[in-house]
Amino acid sequence: MLIVRWLALALLLAAAVCFGLYAATGQARYKRLGFAIFKWTVIAGVGFFAVLLVERLR
Repeated sequence: MLIVRWLALALLLAAAVCFGLYAATGQARYKRLGFAIFKWTVIAGVGFFAVLLVERLR
């Protein structure tokens, strides 16, 4: 559980760094990478909590 939290935090931090690089350089590739990292982090988080919810209901 702790590993999942740290991994999610690291991915959100990576997305924030990408958005910061986009703001500093104006290169669109950093924005695309930041959105991709953020999108997949949110999808993985929703999946993780869905598994926890299903586990609780059983």
